[in-house]
Amino acid sequence: MGKNLTSRAEDYSKWYNELVVKSDLAENSGVRGCMVIKPYGYAIWEKMQAQLDKMFKETGHENAYFPLFIPKSYLSKEASHVEGFAKECAVVTHYRLKNAEDGSGIVVDENAKLEEELIVRPTSETIIWDTFRKWVQSYRDLPLKINQWANVVRWEMRTRLFLRTAEFLWQEGHTAHETREEALEEAELMMNVYAEFVENYMGVPVIKGTKTESERFAGAEETYCIEALMQDGKALQAGTSHFLGQNFAKAFDVKFANKEGTQDYVWATSWGVSTRLMGALVMTHSDDNGLVLPPKLAPIQVVIVPIYKGLDQLDAISEKVDPLVKELRDRGLTVKFDTRDTHKPGFKFNEYELKGVPVRLAVGNRDLENGTFEVARRDTLTKEVVKAEEVVDKVVSLMDEIQENIFKKALDYRKEHITKVDSYEEFKKVIEEKGGFVSAHWDGTTETEDKIKEETKATIRCIPLDAENEEGQCIVTGKPSVRRVLFAKAY
Repeated sequence: MGKNLTSRAEDYSKWYNELVVKSDLAENSGVRGCMVIKPYGYAIWEKMQAQLDKMFKETGHENAYFPLFIPKSYLSKEASHVEGFAKECAVVTHYRLKNAEDGSGIVVDENAKLEEELIVRPTSETIIWDTFRKWVQSYRDLPLKINQWANVVRWEMRTRLFLRTAEFLWQEGHTAHETREEALEEAELMMNVYAEFVENYMGVPVIKGTKTESERFAGAEETYCIEALMQDGKALQAGTSHFLGQNFAKAFDVKFANKEGTQDYVWATSWGVSTRLMGALVMTHSDDNGLVLPPKLAPIQVVIVPIYKGLDQLDAISEKVDPLVKELRDRGLTVKFDTRDTHKPGFKFNEYELKGVPVRLAVGNRDLENGTFEVARRDTLTKEVVKAEEVVDKVVSLMDEIQENIFKKALDYRKEHITKVDSYEEFKKVIEEKGGFVSAHWDGTTETEDKIKEETKATIRCIPLDAENEEGQCIVTGKPSVRRVLFAKAY
């Protein structure tokens, strides 16, 4: 199976697009800007979804489902929210089609105009907060912790598989609390849940921080985020968690009787991650040979490829491999024994390398005689011969080794690509030539932030939560600054 992938060094963007398609993760659809997630790609998303769902439930959240359509009037109730999403909204105006009178095909029935237009959800704060008004009367109803797994539509002009599509899959959490402090704790908690998942399961190191005012979610008082760094030196926002204050509660009149018996507005959060995480997974670990998947999320963790001539040899190999497959599955691993006779072993080796299967076992007639298996690691592309009686323990231990190794590799790359600068000239040079995160002083104004973005295409990715107070001067204006922030070009 020839991969024929463009190399990352030659054209990173082209490499990514080719890899997503050739490794059977996704493809473009007949609808502009929308993608088809193929079974192999969806299997990875299902593993992500299952683990995140478990973590949400462990922190007291319940799943529900809300309508895809949102009345236009709902969106206009929170001013900054509608301003933030207005340009991305898909709008339903009619509810019926008919055959054209001239026989030219189907047209919209002009007599079937909706009384009020419906927005295809770009996010669900408005429809959910209209519902919360009915669910919350007293402090006894709080906290209300709801999560939804859904699809959303944001009418993107420039699209790229997983990273930016007009329709994508995601989860969105929405919670209501008695006090400001509880809501802030919730927003931070969910940021930490995301960070734990992305680092421990995806193997992608992240920086936790808050967004600047201009980069916050529309309608939020504070946005917490986790920022990751891709192999091309660009940042990717991997997840966000928002403290919404009482803005949506006031817009939708969500009040509760507090313990003193007086009416008060609830305090809110919302938080979400999407199939964009699939893009982060591909871009952080993969190489010029194909995907490199973390064992915890790989649809196939171990593949076994028989090398044989004739059915007699295959039967002898299968007799040895079948109990091994069972033993590996009993140890909690997903295993595929590829006995297809339509493809040669070399083709299969290439295929599973392209698809990022963490461990490949090969077994032929000579291995049967010697009581061995050839064990290959996808992350390092190294091979070794292992005795049959030791192979199960070896494979199980490799799962942890590979998971740790790909995280360490990504972490080392990030460490090498966080650069402190103290002048605007140095800033421009690093952004253009080295890339990665640039740690610099900023005077805290939107004007300076906009100037830097316009001149360099770099944005403030976050104000790191672990940033130490450090007196300095803004690299652009020379005005006082109390801490450094992280800039980068980003997806």
